[in-house]
Amino acid sequence: MSDLPVSPITLAVLAVATIFVALLPVYLYRRWRTPFGMNRRDAIAGIAVFALSAMVIERALNDYLLRGNAATSEWLSDPLAFVVYGALVAGICEEVGRFIAMRWLARRQTGGATHDTAHDGTALAYGLGHGGAEAWLIGVIVQAQWIAFGVLENRGQLDTYLSNMPAGPLMRIHLLLASLSPAMAGVFVLERVAALVFQLGLSVLMWRGVRAGWRAILPVAIVAHALIDVPAAMSQAGLLSLVTVDAIYAVAAIAVAAALIRLHRRASRAA
Repeated sequence: MSDLPVSPITLAVLAVATIFVALLPVYLYRRWRTPFGMNRRDAIAGIAVFALSAMVIERALNDYLLRGNAATSEWLSDPLAFVVYGALVAGICEEVGRFIAMRWLARRQTGGATHDTAHDGTALAYGLGHGGAEAWLIGVIVQAQWIAFGVLENRGQLDTYLSNMPAGPLMRIHLLLASLSPAMAGVFVLERVAALVFQLGLSVLMWRGVRAGWRAILPVAIVAHALIDVPAAMSQAGLLSLVTVDAIYAVAAIAVAAALIRLHRRASRAA
């Protein structure tokens, strides 16, 4: 048994999980590109929208409302208010961006039926870009940082590397590193794969609504996205355990994946 602070087996399993999550959207794009007639422009649009809506606009709102404004931060300290806010802010920011991007992509697209697999390929390519950016920016980069911290911890160099960090946060990092286990790699993969499936489902929903000229598609997509984020927000507020949240997301992701497969088969039969 290793005497190192972070087990080498744990670091190896986490590294494999991180590489898997990093490569999954790339692999799916290459696998689906020809059968679904995907265009690189659609995936790039998804990447750009996630980066702007989630990493810039949503983070700026969170920084101001949760920390920068005393009145709103006090109000949002209530668990129920935090859950409602946390679910809605992600849905509004990301779905407004997705709606604008889908409208732009629809105007650029010419000809073809509304619901065939080629045109669903636009939604899937966008979803892989949007979900792939989420996997990388929220999952892969953060996980790679923790792996690097684990390596430095085992070498006795972490305190030197983080010498400018206050003692409190540094101690929390040491405690988190000590709690790492191979099981966490499985949790990480489950959460990231489920998030990618949800982004694909939301992209197909938005694309079909935009193509059909359905005026209610934006509020419907915002509500759908918000409902997906409710368990995670409840976990952050201490209202649900992580195990329960992961179980909910596993079941929901399977349901969304099954629905996407049925839509594909129905469109293939109609073609």
